[in-house]
Amino acid sequence: MGKEEKLSALAAGRDLYDSIRSILLDSRARAHAAVNSAMVLAYWQIGRAIVEDEQEGQKRGAYGKGVLKGVSERLTAEFGKGYSVRNLQQMKRFYDLFPNANALRSHLTWTHYRALLRVENSEAREWYIEEALRNHWSSRQLERQISTLYYERLLASSEKESVVAEAANRLAAMKPEQFIKDPYVLEFIDLKDYPALHESGLEQALIDHLQQFLLELGRGFCFVARQKLMRYDDEDFYVDLVFYHSVLKCYVLIDLKVGKLTHGDVGQMDSYIRMFDDLMRRPDDNPTIGLILCSEKNEAIAKYSTLADGRQMFASRYQFELPSVEELESCIMEKRRGLEDIVGVVSDVGPREPLAASTRHPTAAPSTSS
Repeated sequence: MGKEEKLSALAAGRDLYDSIRSILLDSRARAHAAVNSAMVLAYWQIGRAIVEDEQEGQKRGAYGKGVLKGVSERLTAEFGKGYSVRNLQQMKRFYDLFPNANALRSHLTWTHYRALLRVENSEAREWYIEEALRNHWSSRQLERQISTLYYERLLASSEKESVVAEAANRLAAMKPEQFIKDPYVLEFIDLKDYPALHESGLEQALIDHLQQFLLELGRGFCFVARQKLMRYDDEDFYVDLVFYHSVLKCYVLIDLKVGKLTHGDVGQMDSYIRMFDDLMRRPDDNPTIGLILCSEKNEAIAKYSTLADGRQMFASRYQFELPSVEELESCIMEKRRGLEDIVGVVSDVGPREPLAASTRHPTAAPSTSS
């Protein structure tokens, strides 16, 4: 066999190998998905069996707390780990929260659903489901978003839009502020020297944890560049971080600030936006958005500067630990009061329910299709 024949045989072998490998990987993926769906459905059926047995036990007057313990011990002896009393109680709650088996999502694993069981608000739970499917979140990513109150922070950030929408009795259009959070939680950085932190150190830490930072930024953000150079005449200007938002169809400039927000920060970002639009923006792009991430906001500057327009420039706090629900509720109420003072909608909007009982979606109504 000549050299050319050997090369041809090797190439054919690689093609055959690639074809067989693709078949096996696809088959393995489908088998895994089928096993996952069967497991989720089995746990749902176990939950239903427990609920029905409890109801029947109450009728007989002989159902006690020891029933699940005895069942758990027998199941563990026959089927192994995974059937503790706590796990059986989770399966019961699974059925309670998702009583319609046809509505279960085949792409979500039991670990996904187990994380969702902690979400008390049904609107928030449905929103997390839709976002997990849309963004292909792993169970660990979903767990992180729930733990950092992703839904509640988006709700707080876009509450102004919600109030305006209620006062005008119409649905709010999708706008940039609906994708901006306040605060941003950067607990994944785990910086030890925060008191001595500089912008360059924060920037490097975010780049080192870019995947987690993208997850925190939310849907639609795509990383473009760091320290993006913009040259005008003989001067060079650098933007800390540049992203492109695939939903809003625009660039997002992020400027990192350690310390309190200043007029200079706002003016600098305004210049960056104008310059970027002039030098970098394509004809089919929407106007560029600027986001100043600072460790401490200045409410006077936020109120009496171009930030108050709420159009293309925003300022949000960042922090390295999760804000409490009370802090988020206080933030929402403060934004409501400010808006009501401006547009006089107190009497039109009416009383408010607490955050946990809110039924407002932070961006748009979730799709019910699978």
